Amino acid sequence: MRGVAIPETGGGWRTVALREPRDWPEHPEPFRSRVVLAAAHVVADPRGENVPGAPAVVDWEATLAFRRHLFRYGFGVAEAMDTAQRNQGLDWPAVRELVRRSAAQAAELGGRIAAGAGTDHRDDLASIPEVVDAYREQVSFVQETGAQVIVMASRQLARLATGPDDYRRVYDAVLERVTGPVILHWLGEAFDPQLRGYWGSTDRATATGTFLELVAAQADAVDGVKVSLLSAGHEVDLRARLPAGVRLYTGDDFHYPELIRGDGTHHSDALLGAFAAVAPAASAGLAALDAGELDRYDAELAPTRPLARHLFAPPTYYYKTGIAFLSWLAGRQPGFTMVGGLQSARSAVHLAELFALANQARLLPDPELAAHRLGRFLATAGVTR
Repeated sequence: MRGVAIPETGGGWRTVALREPRDWPEHPEPFRSRVVLAAAHVVADPRGENVPGAPAVVDWEATLAFRRHLFRYGFGVAEAMDTAQRNQGLDWPAVRELVRRSAAQAAELGGRIAAGAGTDHRDDLASIPEVVDAYREQVSFVQETGAQVIVMASRQLARLATGPDDYRRVYDAVLERVTGPVILHWLGEAFDPQLRGYWGSTDRATATGTFLELVAAQADAVDGVKVSLLSAGHEVDLRARLPAGVRLYTGDDFHYPELIRGDGTHHSDALLGAFAAVAPAASAGLAALDAGELDRYDAELAPTRPLARHLFAPPTYYYKTGIAFLSWLAGRQPGFTMVGGLQSARSAVHLAELFALANQARLLPDPELAAHRLGRFLATAGVTR
């Protein structure tokens, strides 16, 4: 296949040869050895007024089709999470519509779905009791749709809390009202700087102690914890200290291959934004893990790691831009626009490198289409030879 010119920082260019697409086998059933959810992005309506500060206008057909794509490869969907631009353009009315539609589709197709519940619909919160009420409102809504609840980290709680006791007060009050086991989400400041010092301390060991105390006290209400701190060592230590029956859903988009593989005693399950970008390859790896073929698991996941590391490069919270770009290159959405205008959050050079890495991993279903779209994008951006 032909070569494609890729721009490099500083003005240079290199040529990458388009690779033949791989025929990735679908895997519509859940995996046996791990529980795996992919955090999905939303597709903006290209005709919508999706500018910063404006209400989100979503392309519902393409958004739901992307979730069907994930189901076909064995993944559950983690809905309305930070990947879907919570706190970065997806307003509460759009969140409600997204969860309703996605949960209904999951029920129709027999797919697993969990959805984020937070406090982001009330930026005016002024007290801890108000944070509790805001959480309860969103938790109740998610439960009504039939989706499992993911209790998201709250910017408003991080702003108002004076120490660990306030976190315990809030989470205890929220969890006493849930109707089924939830997933607790610890989102690190690399993903959201406003969550610095979550659990009442900027010292990670101290924060971890508070978190573990909460999980131990509420173990009956907790299915698992999703940890997004990008620290494999911390995750390995934490999962060994969790109460029996509480899962560790890795949110580490840098070290997920070894964390999911496990150390022979403990392993991580997964709730990852990266899997939205590498679903077919990750599915092949997880199928190998189900079969006990560890060498094949390693081989299938290895090409996804450079792509994920580039996708989540600092500033990490803009990774959603890359996921939407890859979805467009793969032909899974009509245009490269995002709610809140977030398509501008990554440079043309950064996005061109994503194309090269996806091509290397053979994750472009139609390489010629992807190359054509990349060329149009670069020309529009003024990146020409």
